[in-house]
Amino acid sequence: MHHTSLPGPEPTDFLWASGIENTFIAHARPGMRTLDEYELMGHYTHWREDLALTQQLGVQALRWGIPWYRVEPRPGVFDWSWTDQVLPYIVQELGITPILDLMHYGTPLWLEGSFISPEYPRRVAAYARAVAERYGSLLRFYTPLNEPLVNGLFCGQRGLWPPYLRGDSGYLRVMLNLARGILRTVEALREVDSRAVMVHVEAAGLSRFADPDLAPLAAEEQLRRFLCLDLITGRVTRDHPLLAWLLRNGVAPSELRDLARTPLSLDLLGLNFYPQWATLELSIHRTGRLALRKVEKDGAGFAELIELYYDRYRAPVMITETSAVGNHRLRERWLIASLAGIKGLRARGVPVLGYTWFPLFTMVDWRYRTSKAPVEQFYVDLGLFTLGAAGGPRWLPTPLVKSFRQAVADPLAAIGALDTAPHGNLVR
Repeated sequence: MHHTSLPGPEPTDFLWASGIENTFIAHARPGMRTLDEYELMGHYTHWREDLALTQQLGVQALRWGIPWYRVEPRPGVFDWSWTDQVLPYIVQELGITPILDLMHYGTPLWLEGSFISPEYPRRVAAYARAVAERYGSLLRFYTPLNEPLVNGLFCGQRGLWPPYLRGDSGYLRVMLNLARGILRTVEALREVDSRAVMVHVEAAGLSRFADPDLAPLAAEEQLRRFLCLDLITGRVTRDHPLLAWLLRNGVAPSELRDLARTPLSLDLLGLNFYPQWATLELSIHRTGRLALRKVEKDGAGFAELIELYYDRYRAPVMITETSAVGNHRLRERWLIASLAGIKGLRARGVPVLGYTWFPLFTMVDWRYRTSKAPVEQFYVDLGLFTLGAAGGPRWLPTPLVKSFRQAVADPLAAIGALDTAPHGNLVR
C-alpha cells in the first residue's frame, strides 16, 4: 500500500537532501576519546550558520540527529533546551523537512552495557516516544537507527565502541538487541503519530568474489549485510540460510521467534553507499587465508546494489548517504554517475524517491577516537562545503554546490520519470 506521506512518483516529488554527520560516542576509556561530531565541528554553537547552508542548495530535507546522551542525561530526565531552538529553526524558519536520526550510534553513559543491556529496547523506545510527543508537529520522517550493520561491527565484532565485544557472537548479541530496539521504537512512534514515515537506513554494500569457488562465501557475506533488515521484517525463520550460523554463535531459536512475531513493513528503505568502501571482494591470500579487499571504487555496482535491495524488500528506496573521497572533479564525477544510475533505475520502475549528498560539510574521521593528535588532523572533506580558515568565513562552498543545485533545480533531467507500470503506484 502506498504511504500517503511518502514522496510521489513525479520528478518534482523527488526528495533532495543533505545531512550533518551526527555520530555520538560519549564513552571514553584509556586510549580512546569521546567522539561527538557536533561538538568537534562546533555545531552546538554554530548551528544557525551550519543549517542555513541548506538554503544555497534548494534541498527539501536534511538528515539531522538528536544526541540522545545529551537530551536524556539521566534516565527519564530530559533536557530539550538546545533541540527546542534547533528543530523549530529547521522547519519553521528554513522550511526544511528533517529526516530525524533518533539513533546515529552511541547510547547514554547511564545505560550500563549499552546496546546489549536488557533495558536497551525499552529505554530507546521511551526516548523515541518522548521526542515524538515533544516535536511530532514538526516531524514527518524518523530513522529509528542509522546503519545497524556498522553498529554491529564497531560495537560487537571489533571492540571499538561500547560495549566493546568481539567476534561473531558479540556481533550477533548487539545486532539482535538493535533489532528489538528498532521494533520497540517504531511501535512507540506509531502510537504517537500513525502517519509518521520510518526511514530504515542501512550501510548498503556488495560482496564479490575473485575465484568462482568462493561464490558461496560471497553469497553468505551478502546475506549478513541484510541481517538486521531481515530480522525486523520477520524473514529470519527456520528456512533462513543464515540460521545455522546464528545458532552456532549463541542465538536462541526463541529469540528469532520473538522477533518474527511482530514484523515491520518498511515505509522507506534508506541505503548508504560510498563508492570507495561499499564493494568488497573475497579472495585467497598467498598465505592461503581468505582476504577481503575494496573493489569497484568508481561505484560501478551502485545501480545493481539498489535493485538487489529493492527486489528483496519491495520497499521504496531513498539514497540516504552518498559522496566520494577525493578532489572536487572526482566527487563531481560521482554525483553525475550516481544520478545517472538512479535515472536508469527509475526508468525501469525501481522506485528511488530521494537522494542525499552526505555530509553537508566537513566532518571528523572516526579514527580521531583512538588517537592523541589534534582534531584538525582528522578533518574529512566529503561534503558540499569545506571548513574555512580561522579569521575567515566558517564555510566555503565547493564547486559541487553549483552542480548539486542544478540537479535539484531540474529533476526531470537529473533523475527522470519513474515508470510506475511494472510495480503499480509504489506498491510494496
